[in-house]
Order: sequence, then C-alpha cells, then structure tokens
Amino acid sequence: LKVIAIDEQLRVIYEDNVHFDKDLPEFKTQGGVYIHSDRLTVTSPVLMWVKALDMILEKMKSSGFDFSQVRAMSGAGQQHGSVYWKKGSIQILKNASSELPLHQSLKGCFSVSDSPIWMDSSTASQCRALEKALGGAQHLASVTGSRAYERFTGNQIAKIYSQNPEVYKQTERISLVSSFAASLFLGAYAPIDYSDGSGMNLLQIWEKAWSKPCLDACAPGLEEKLGCPVPSHSVLGPISPYYSQRYGFNPDCKIVAFTGDNPASLAGMRLQEGDIAISLGTSDTLFLWIQEPTPALEGHILCNPVDSQTYMALLCFKNGSLMRERIRDECASGSWDEFSKALSSTDAGNSGNLGFYFDVMEITPEAVGIHRFNRDNQKVVPRFPKEVEIRALIEGQFMAKRIHAEKLGYKVCK
Repeated sequence: LKVIAIDEQLRVIYEDNVHFDKDLPEFKTQGGVYIHSDRLTVTSPVLMWVKALDMILEKMKSSGFDFSQVRAMSGAGQQHGSVYWKKGSIQILKNASSELPLHQSLKGCFSVSDSPIWMDSSTASQCRALEKALGGAQHLASVTGSRAYERFTGNQIAKIYSQNPEVYKQTERISLVSSFAASLFLGAYAPIDYSDGSGMNLLQIWEKAWSKPCLDACAPGLEEKLGCPVPSHSVLGPISPYYSQRYGFNPDCKIVAFTGDNPASLAGMRLQEGDIAISLGTSDTLFLWIQEPTPALEGHILCNPVDSQTYMALLCFKNGSLMRERIRDECASGSWDEFSKALSSTDAGNSGNLGFYFDVMEITPEAVGIHRFNRDNQKVVPRFPKEVEIRALIEGQFMAKRIHAEKLGYKVCK
C-alpha cells in the first residue's frame, strides 16, 4: 500500500508505503497473496488491506504530516479484485469509532474474508458459461470491452454464487478493490467508476451501464449489490468524520472516485488522444488513448478515466523483460551495453529476418515457443547470428505491439 501527497504544482511533499509480507507478517502472505493448493485460486485477506491503511495513516501522523491541509483525495486499486460486504456493514462503516483503528471495527464486515484478485485463474467454467450466454466471446467483447477472463469480477462473482449461494445471499454490496478503498474514506459504499468497472465483464462500455444479460448470467439480484457506476473523476462527497476526529483531516476534504491501477496509470502519465505508453516489465503493457475502439478477442477496451466520452485500450504481453534478459545473457554475455551495441550494428528491418520469442504461453496472441523466419518466409533453425537475434527479438516485440494496437482501433499517425 503506497501513499503520495502532492501540492498544486504536482510537487511530491510526502510518500511512504506499507509492505504486506514484511510489515503485516501475521497474515502470512507471500507477495501480499495466498496461492491456494489448486495453484489456480489466488486471494488476499481483506482485513490486511484495512490494517495496512491504519498503519500507513499512523506512520504519517507520527511523522508530523498535517492532514488538515489535504483538500482532496483519490486512489487506485489493483484491477479485478473484489470485496464482499456482509449485510449490516454499512452501519458499522458509517459509525466507526475514532477511538479504534478501522480494522478492529470492520473485522466482522466481510462475507468473503479472502478476496479473489487479479492473479486468480479458477473460473474457466464461469467464463465459458458467460460467453455462451452472450452469444460468443466476440459478442461479449463488443458489449463489455473484453472476452471473458478468469480474473474478471463477473466470473469471480458467478463462482462465489455457484459454490456458496448462502455467502452470496449474505452479501449486501460488492466493491472492487478501488471502490472498497474509497468506501473506507467515505464512510459509505462508494460507487464503482466506469474505468475500473470496465474490467468486470459486466459493464456496457458504450452506454456506461450494467449489462442485464451479463448480470443475469453471473448471479441473481446482482445490480443492487453493485450500485450505479459513475464517471472516474466524480467527487463522491466529504471525508468520513472518523478521519477528522482521529487524524485531523479537514471535514471538507473531498473524496474523488478511486479507479483501477491501469486506468490510473493512463491518468497519472497525463496521456492525451493519440498517445501511447509502454511499460516494459516482467510483462509488457501498452496503454492507448482511443477515440473509436474496436473490441477484439485479444486485449481490453476500458472507459477512459480522464474523458468519459473516449476509451483506453490495454494490451498485455507476458513475454517481456525476462525474455529480453535471456537473449541478452545468451547473445551479449549478460551485458546491456553489449546488447545495445549489437542492436546498433544491424539495420532497421533486420534484412527481412524476423522472430517471435515466447518462453511462456503468450497472452497476445495465444502462442508459445521461439519462431524465426528469413526474408523468404522460411523457418530458420536453430538460431540467427547473435546481432540478428537481438534485433529480431526487439523488432518482433514492438511490431507485435503495433499490430495488436491497430487491431483495437489505434491509428498510427503517418
């Protein structure tokens, strides 16, 4: 959990973090999560998140941070995680005693104690059922921006309903991690914003409303449990009196809708129409600002958090930095300097030599293995010369990014 305070010039005046494994060892998480015995189910304890919030605010208070100066607050949560509030929790949240840390007041408030998160892949049957109910994967993507994905919240809710109908019945509100965090500050159930809501397989991205066929395919009475979605920049109301009394926040401090981590990246990088951002990590991620999206079976279309009339596209490639590091180790003695020199020594286009490098099953497209081709479209075995191999890797990765971005409606300006 991270906190950052900025002034009106966007200068950072405070930042800090709480590390789940290290700072909250009592929850016994690894990387902040529980990986269950089936290796498919991955969850996080909800109370750990609440306790982390208590801890970070106490750290700020101890450092002398002046909470009365805070005019507004917003935040981001990991996309695709969901939180299940037990019946009657709204009163406990609204009336939490400022004498107690929040996690003590809320410990009985969750009908599901361990939240399904973005790493979970245990809902394959629910995904198939949802796509079938909507007339196929492409039609579902055309409505909600994505085909059915195992981590997406609609499918997670469907699993909870089918396996524990009584738990579902006891749930009065379902939040995303982002709207859950906003709820803690609001002292009331915060609505889900359009952008994070686009990662649920439940929101009609064109009408900005829940899709009744999708809701009906997942669980009964779901619309009431989700509440009405709102624009991502909505001011939800003033901060809960709990924070004024316990920490000295100004009672007029505004809570702005929280959103998902991916939309927040687009907003935080201040992208504009036509911009593209690439995050080169273990997985490579593309963020695109799109005016006229064309949802496809690969990639995701989300409502734009900055401008509700436009969209953002998200593409994820699993074979990112680890793939580049392996080729660096094999072809450049483990040195990025050597790698760069080798890249510079070859011409753009690589004399027609092209490679696709997937050590693990790729997301976009669904493929695995190393595939090399020469200018005559013939397979090359076993490998290219080192310099050619390095350029083939880099050009192949970036050509794939462009091709799949264009499929989703991104237009490369000439």
